[in-house]
Order: sequence, then structure tokens, then C-alpha cells
Amino acid sequence: MVTTKKILITGGAGFIGSNLALKLIELGCEVTVLDNLSPQIHGEEPEQSPLFLSIKDKVKFIHGSVENQQDWVEALKGNEVVVHLAAETGTGQSMYQIKKYSDVNVGGSAIFLDHLANEKHGVKKMIIASSRSIYGEGKYKCTSHGIVYPLARSGKDMASGDFNVKCPHCSNDTELMPTDEDSKIHPSSIYGVTKQVQEQMFMITGKSLSIPTVALRFQNVYGAGQSLSNPYTGILSIFSTRIKNGNDINIFEDGLESRDFVYIDDVVDSIVLAIFNENADYKVFNVGSGYCTDVMTVAHSLKSFYKSESLITISGNYRIGDIRHNYADLTYIKSEIGFEPKVSFAEGLVRFTSWVNEQSIQADLYDKSIAEMKVKGLYK
Repeated sequence: MVTTKKILITGGAGFIGSNLALKLIELGCEVTVLDNLSPQIHGEEPEQSPLFLSIKDKVKFIHGSVENQQDWVEALKGNEVVVHLAAETGTGQSMYQIKKYSDVNVGGSAIFLDHLANEKHGVKKMIIASSRSIYGEGKYKCTSHGIVYPLARSGKDMASGDFNVKCPHCSNDTELMPTDEDSKIHPSSIYGVTKQVQEQMFMITGKSLSIPTVALRFQNVYGAGQSLSNPYTGILSIFSTRIKNGNDINIFEDGLESRDFVYIDDVVDSIVLAIFNENADYKVFNVGSGYCTDVMTVAHSLKSFYKSESLITISGNYRIGDIRHNYADLTYIKSEIGFEPKVSFAEGLVRFTSWVNEQSIQADLYDKSIAEMKVKGLYK
């Protein structure tokens, strides 16, 4: 069982990382953070961002990149546990920044794991942040063929307004089921591919070097402290920033697409359990709420909380690489390490919107992000 109090968090100034750092410090740990303070997450003055300022004086901070071997060498000094959160995130952007996503997510991981295989180090445990995106559409049920793992939806169907997920054998509509860890892995975005490769690299290297490794497949993480200026990830933050700017909300597809929204506090709890519970070693876990909520419900809930007059429009637009639905089967993580999500989506929305109401209004860069995807042919 890990008893160390010396922990490195890559991406530790980000949304998940900063919250994890504060929790570990509260538990008496010494935390090192390696982070490049990306302007996309931290704004034009990264060193003044609330996420960075929340940890700045409480951790050993290294302003560096996971693509730089020397930054890894410096960050690893004295640390026995590595929580690897640093990554380029977001499915849409990954479809036209393929090299960048590959370089950071796969290449950065390779530099670290190569160091473990060839140099002296004190690493005794690794946690890799994986993603529900590796499942693609996830697990469904067909009335004729039973459990199926559908392929990515066809552009022809979506262009005609049919957004339902089809059976890969008979092309009939299917019924959504919770996705468990044994479900087929077949990502439908470049981001998902890089997270799949990351996870496999960590698990294989951990076993070969006898370093206990845990992969956590996160669903859609949200909560107080989330970046409100990043237009590429997190529909709650994207919608909130549009509403606060007095802009209308354009909902993709038919508004019934859904996600498993898991609150940041629960995500942090799952990582802490993975670090300190030896039953987690060499295993892969889903981390979510275990429930799905459709996008239309999210939009109307936010509009109500903010008492907004913004219009909500269902456009029928869609993005290449997006999945229709996904929510986590939590049976395994509950039985193995006792993880139980504590914050319901209703309670999480109250916490999140209350926090947003206290923040300054951020620039709304959503239209710019959509324009980029249109140019690349990824937004229809």
C-alpha cells in the first residue's frame, strides 16, 4: 500500500489537477506540479489565473512541458507517485490538431515512461487520466442482436436528421446501456485514440517494470473552478459563458444527446482512492456519476439558474467525432475500491452556477471555435 506523501501531478494547475493538489495537501502530502500554463485554459495572463493562484504558494511548481525530458527529470526528483493529468483535451479540436494531440498526449507519455525504463527513479505508483472517449459510442442493446458496440454514426444519417445510434449488424436503432470497463474500445475521435494509447502505454509499462498503475476513465467532469474561457471543452462552461455574455445557445443535433456529468469533488475522491488503495493496482476504472443527462436539459437548467433571456435553439448541426450518448457503469470501481459519487447533478449545478455568478464575465470564444471547425469540414 502506498503511504508516500510526495506526489507529482502533471497538469496540476488545471481544473482537475489544482483541485487534486489542494486535496492532497489537506491530507498532508507534499505536491509537485508540472504545468505549461496553457493560455487556452488559463487565459492571456496565465500566472494570474485563479486555478494557478489557488496552488501557487502551496506546491513546488515547475513551469514546463511534458514534451521536455529535462522538465520530467526535474519534476520527478523525490516523488514516488505520479498522477499524469497533462493532456490536450477536447474531441472537436483534436480532429484538426492531430500532430499536437499526438505529440503531447502520446509523445509526452512516451518521454516519461522511457525515463522510467532506462534511468534511476523513485516512482512507486502511477495514475493515468484516461477518458470515456476511448469507448466511442459505448454499449447498446439491439432487439435482434443483443449487446452491441455501434460504430461511429454516419454523416448521411445525421445530415438527414437521424441522430440515433444504429446496430452494426442490422442498422436498426439501439437502446443505450451503461458502459462497463469490458466494453469494446473503439474511439471515434483523435482525442479518444490518444487517450487509448496513453492508457495502454502506462498499463503495459507499469506491469513490465512492476510499478503499480491505475487508469481512470473519466466521464464529463465539471464544477466550480472550471475554465470559463476555453470554448473547446465542457458544455456547462461554454453555455454559461454564452449566457453571461447575453448570447444565445445553439444546441447540436436534436438536443437529446446525453452525457454523464461527474462533479469535480467526486473525481478528486476517485484519484485519492486510486493512489492510496492497493486494490486499485494494475486496474482500469470508469469514473462518473452513473447517470446521463441530455444537453437540452442542461441548457434550460442553466438558463433558469442564471435567470437569462438567452434563446435556446435546436439547430440540427453536428460535429464529426461526437458521440450520441455515454454513461458509466460504476459496478467495478464501487466493488474494488469503494468509490461512490456523492454529488448529484442537481446539487452540482447549484454549486457550479453559484460559483459562476461570482466570477467576472469571460470573453465568449465559442463562435471562433465553430468557425475553425467549419473551415476544416468538421461542423455540419
